[in-house]
Amino acid sequence: MNITLETRRKSIPNLGIGIGLRHPHYEDIFRDKPDIDWFEIISENFMMEGGGSLENLYRILEHYPVVQHGVSLAIGSPDPLDFTYLKKLKALTKITSTPWVSDHLCWGRLEGAHYHDLLPLPYTKQVVNYVSERARIVQDYLELPFALENLSSYVAFKKDEMPEWEFYSSVVEKADIFMMLDVNNIYVSSRNHGFNPQEYCDNIPMNRVLQIHLAGHKNYNTHLLDTHDDYVCDEVWKIYAEVYPRTGGVSTLLEWDDNFLSFQHTWEEALKAKQFQKTLQGSIQ
Repeated sequence: MNITLETRRKSIPNLGIGIGLRHPHYEDIFRDKPDIDWFEIISENFMMEGGGSLENLYRILEHYPVVQHGVSLAIGSPDPLDFTYLKKLKALTKITSTPWVSDHLCWGRLEGAHYHDLLPLPYTKQVVNYVSERARIVQDYLELPFALENLSSYVAFKKDEMPEWEFYSSVVEKADIFMMLDVNNIYVSSRNHGFNPQEYCDNIPMNRVLQIHLAGHKNYNTHLLDTHDDYVCDEVWKIYAEVYPRTGGVSTLLEWDDNFLSFQHTWEEALKAKQFQKTLQGSIQ
């Protein structure tokens, strides 16, 4: 029996406002047990047997929901899907009880090489077909909702056949998976490539967005770089205010990965999203 997208969406919780779980904040979290809605973990940091990382994760799980976000699936790479990796990833989902799993719409591997980077894909129909089939397999294997995140990008391919938003939409709809929408990445890429963020937002299936990422970036005048080490800028908040009500209200996460603030100041930055949500409450679709 095929389950409709609407039914699947209803089973996906809105966890509220969260931040990425990072080591510099462990002491504050374990000591104070702050009133935060949830944490997102980088899956690969916990895909091992035993050790201090898993011990810390278990301590977090005693008090908070945890969602898994990956950085090395490299769904668009030409090598076969790595089922050794996927087996470890699925095993971790049993520990965390994550309501969904996400990774990036990118490539990063060739046979015998892993570039440890999120590299953009050509926006072509052939790549849509290739990536969507692999993403469908991943979701079926994990037996959980699977979402792909849009990248921030700095180069484009001459053979692109469509804009990014059409490529992204085509992949998730053909695979029947979900979007992990990074609104900072929309803004960064719009500045780097000269497109209108509004056009991006108007042409993606918001009913497939199950989570939103917020983050800061660096402005180098000629381009923006997605660094996750600064406050969310006003332009990104504007995109969030546009997108959030159109999703029907989904879990929102602040990423901060370098030049760390204290836990309290990081949480205060994340909580700005809650103020936007209260303002937008009447317009949620």
